[in-house]
Amino acid sequence: MEFIDLKSQQARIKAKIDQRIQDVLCHGRYVMGPELDELEERLKNYVGTRHCIGASSGTDTLLIAMMALGIGPGDEVITVPFTWISTAEMIALIGATPVFVDIDETTWNMDVSKLESVITEKTKAIMPVGIFGQTADMTGINEIASRNGNLPVIEDAAQSFGATHHGKKSGGLSTIGSTSFFPSKPLGCYGDGGGLFTNDDELAERMRHIRVHGQTERHHHPILGINGRLDTLQAAILLEKLEIFDDEILRRQKVAQAYGDGIRDSSVTVPRVGPGNTSVFAQYTILSSNRDALAASLKEAGIPSVSYYAVPLHLQPVFDGLGCKKGQFPVTEDVASRGLSLPMNPYLSGEEVAAVCDVIVSAEG
Repeated sequence: MEFIDLKSQQARIKAKIDQRIQDVLCHGRYVMGPELDELEERLKNYVGTRHCIGASSGTDTLLIAMMALGIGPGDEVITVPFTWISTAEMIALIGATPVFVDIDETTWNMDVSKLESVITEKTKAIMPVGIFGQTADMTGINEIASRNGNLPVIEDAAQSFGATHHGKKSGGLSTIGSTSFFPSKPLGCYGDGGGLFTNDDELAERMRHIRVHGQTERHHHPILGINGRLDTLQAAILLEKLEIFDDEILRRQKVAQAYGDGIRDSSVTVPRVGPGNTSVFAQYTILSSNRDALAASLKEAGIPSVSYYAVPLHLQPVFDGLGCKKGQFPVTEDVASRGLSLPMNPYLSGEEVAAVCDVIVSAEG
């Protein structure tokens, strides 16, 4: 059984992918080619923003966003400790300090009730993460940001792209939206890639310049930038994957519903979607007090599983200098210690889902 099945997806659209790749090979504009312009136009319309800027990775998009906002040494950026390291890594790399907020017990995203207490005069941005496929409470976060000096909000939508919050698409819910097109993401290319979204014309222009070494015109570099461009081949692949993206989201949601129905009578905790949210179920993650034993039972049955973020960011040695202690973020630590992600992709069959559920009910019934 595939944990993330990219082979079935490729088989579905292989002829169109091959043609897209061939078109790029024929025109030879492998960097910043016409497919990138087409993709940015399609994606900004999909999300509902004025601008989309394709970039080299979801990690680089976070860096570009903060560079565009002028964040640097001495500044603080608030985020969560339950996420992939790139979120806090980019904050530290730009010279700012990550400030962590615990996660909500229901959605496992930023706990909005704890947010305002950590805002200081050094706070320059808030960076919520849409973990496992749904957004944080972006309405609540935006309201807090607004009444605290209109703080910019950077939505890390690497896992929630395609989801909605009160009818609006993830990526278009704040000052800047950032997403990843890493192959395992719900909308992924065949390598690294990312995208930025904003309605702010000035920020969009700065981010476009930053991704090409701070160049505003040929031989003119008035600001510092990076090599943050999205390859044309990846843009071409994403264009064809975007054609089936909404259908794949529906399939993911049906798989999630089948999981929920199938393990309803077990002792595990299933994921819950927050009020006003939809989820793209980038992962289907359950909580089990016997996680390691359950993972072993699944493995014995030929079923892969993954414990994402088993060591949360505040306990990673690279962030020892922040002075965080074990027990400081209890919900994060609980979810990190019990979380287990099951196979999730749009092409899981009913029989495969049932097989997974049978093992879980047998082990956790």
